[in-house]
Amino acid sequence: MAEKVINGLVPLEMVGANGPSVVPSHDAAVFGSAEMQGGAPVEPRGFYSFKVVYTVGKLGLDDTGGIRVAMRMVSDAGSPQMSDPTAPNYVTAISNGEGQLLLNYQKSGGQRPFGEILTVHQRGGYLREGEQITITFGDTSKGSPGMLAQTFVEGAREFRVMADVQATGNYNLVPGGQLALPVVPGPATCWKAVLPSLRRPGEAFHLGLKAEDKWGNPTPQAEGKLTLRPSLPVEGLPDVLEYDASERAMTLDGLKVSEDGTLYIDVLKDGEHVARAGPLVVRDGAVSGYWGDLHGQTGETVGTNTIESYFDFARNKAFLDVTSHQANDFQIKGNFWDKLNALTAELDEPGRFTIFPGYEWSGNTAVGGDHNVFFRHEGRQIRRCSHALLEDQSQIGTDAHTLTDLFRDMRENDEDVVIYAHVGGRYANIHYDHDPLIETAVEVHSAWGTFEWVLTDGFELGRRVGLVANSDGHKGRPGASYPGDSVFGAYGGLTCFLTGENTRDAIFEAQRRRHHFGTTGCRMFMDVRVEFPEEATLFERNPDAAPDTQRHLVREAIMGDIVQTGAGTVKLRAEVKAHAGIERIEVRNGEKVLKAVRPYSEADLGSRVRVLWSGAEYRGRGRNTNWIGKAQFDQAKITGFETINQWNPDSQFEQRGSNTVIWKNVTTGNYMGFDAWLKDEAGKLSIVTNQGTLERDLAEIGFDDIELDAGGLERKIKMFRLPDAPLGNELEIELDIDLHDAGDNQLWIGVYTEDGYQAWSSPLYVFK
Repeated sequence: MAEKVINGLVPLEMVGANGPSVVPSHDAAVFGSAEMQGGAPVEPRGFYSFKVVYTVGKLGLDDTGGIRVAMRMVSDAGSPQMSDPTAPNYVTAISNGEGQLLLNYQKSGGQRPFGEILTVHQRGGYLREGEQITITFGDTSKGSPGMLAQTFVEGAREFRVMADVQATGNYNLVPGGQLALPVVPGPATCWKAVLPSLRRPGEAFHLGLKAEDKWGNPTPQAEGKLTLRPSLPVEGLPDVLEYDASERAMTLDGLKVSEDGTLYIDVLKDGEHVARAGPLVVRDGAVSGYWGDLHGQTGETVGTNTIESYFDFARNKAFLDVTSHQANDFQIKGNFWDKLNALTAELDEPGRFTIFPGYEWSGNTAVGGDHNVFFRHEGRQIRRCSHALLEDQSQIGTDAHTLTDLFRDMRENDEDVVIYAHVGGRYANIHYDHDPLIETAVEVHSAWGTFEWVLTDGFELGRRVGLVANSDGHKGRPGASYPGDSVFGAYGGLTCFLTGENTRDAIFEAQRRRHHFGTTGCRMFMDVRVEFPEEATLFERNPDAAPDTQRHLVREAIMGDIVQTGAGTVKLRAEVKAHAGIERIEVRNGEKVLKAVRPYSEADLGSRVRVLWSGAEYRGRGRNTNWIGKAQFDQAKITGFETINQWNPDSQFEQRGSNTVIWKNVTTGNYMGFDAWLKDEAGKLSIVTNQGTLERDLAEIGFDDIELDAGGLERKIKMFRLPDAPLGNELEIELDIDLHDAGDNQLWIGVYTEDGYQAWSSPLYVFK
């Protein structure tokens, strides 16, 4: 029987998963077959119903056997339940044969990536060929609204039907058993306009335009006439544009600005202001800034959607300059590795869109932990940590079981490669091993959360690495990866590479020299440099590992550089232009904050009080901190209220009455919070949470942070006061820094924006 091709479904032969090593028969038809009845496309967080009809095959279905419907573990859809027929997600099963059916649901009971399973057990009888079991997902007959859909768009949400016809415990995929439900974008709730952050006069750039639904999915449910109002003359930019939503986004390529300046583009839809792009700093110099998200995966391994849609999203819906695909190595089948390499070669566009072939080396933390591997060229040997989910073990001899093995194999084979350490399910163990010429960066932020410690822990070890931020998204949305309602607790990050052109060679050199900075998902302009009072020596590579590296005498260095100086004091200059107000910039030497600079003074403070909570439980998989909290003003009244980093619209986080805010949400190393504008400012603010309590008189809340250490990993509650008006979005810093004599001075900045984003420069490593 020919299998039906379903658009958006990842081909079975590409998926890194293995089933039972034996089958009852090589003729799969004897297991029976499955079909879907109903199953119309559904919007995110909509309700749906459909039936799975399993028809028994020639072997029959024995007593204590059963069928199983498996779903991908990466989902935030409603979980099947069998106890309340009036509630969402009610599931039933009936048969037209003898015996009874018992249903069992397990959120993570199956094999990766199909970890979510619903099993229908046959008991007290057997079924004959041609008899049927009908499972109704979202049975509405007794009042249930149906099954609750996930928050993210997916071309084909897969329901995989398997049967254990001889009661052996082995479930085999049946013909027709790859069933799928399309999840399509919902109505537009906001517009986005995206520019790069640094170009030189006359250099081409692009403007991205899209409308997103409530859950951050670009949507075709948007139309209208857009008026574009730039702050500088832009060659190639139309005044008015009829928005074409057929591809869920639009890109205007080949735009240019001829003179120095800062460009913003305001977007009006039918006369109403809906978005602002920028800032784009146009400035003559050696480098431009190219934005990338180099870390995500798709349904060929543990994620969702196809690799083709992944690369399309990166370029045409997130408007990235640079990307890569990072599948878990122990799931990468040989044919998928070949396909990945073919696609990166085909889609790489020097000067416009750079793609690196690569993968995630996914060794356990005990032997080094997760690391991202990026090759400059296609056709390289993948060196997996293991073949844990791969039946074809013809290349098992190429495995690198530990991080030490991986570094050794890369060196011995003279691979043109860079590697990042990152924190995902498994976190990178930076204490295990390090190769200074291969491991160029650590990932401090992703959709998993924020992890400054993966950088700062390395300072005591003498590590000289840059920092990056990516999404590690599993939903096929690189560059604009919203967490939804799942184990991911943050919006995905971005990295800006500072280099002369957008090509593989140039981006690779930027990585090796640490000329990049990371953000929690926003695009901003950042320039950090150190000036020396006398000539200093700049090393192109880490001289500890490459003593013959090229050296230059300099009076100035930029973020990421390694410099030796005889001076006792240097001057740090930093310039930041952000999309939103800047709440503060911290200038740091190592882990120490030398100075916190704000675009306002104590005299500017108003009636706005900011409350934040942050942190994680620990460094491993179960790091999520659950917060249940209440903030109450016993006398003051709230006249204005805004949430900060409320990434899950379904989570409880709201103002109640005139003096109370309540929340129930999650942090995973990142932070959340709110601003409250007050009147009748008397009395106290009491914050009561399951992680601790903080109370202060309003008169005590001012310019400086008031903090409660809530244990865990940087888990805190914090309050301070802000001006009433929006904060300035441009800030320049000039600071003299006294250098210590022992080891490196790691000079870097951390930026906090008014709307909750963070950014960090790669450290300059200055030593005497």
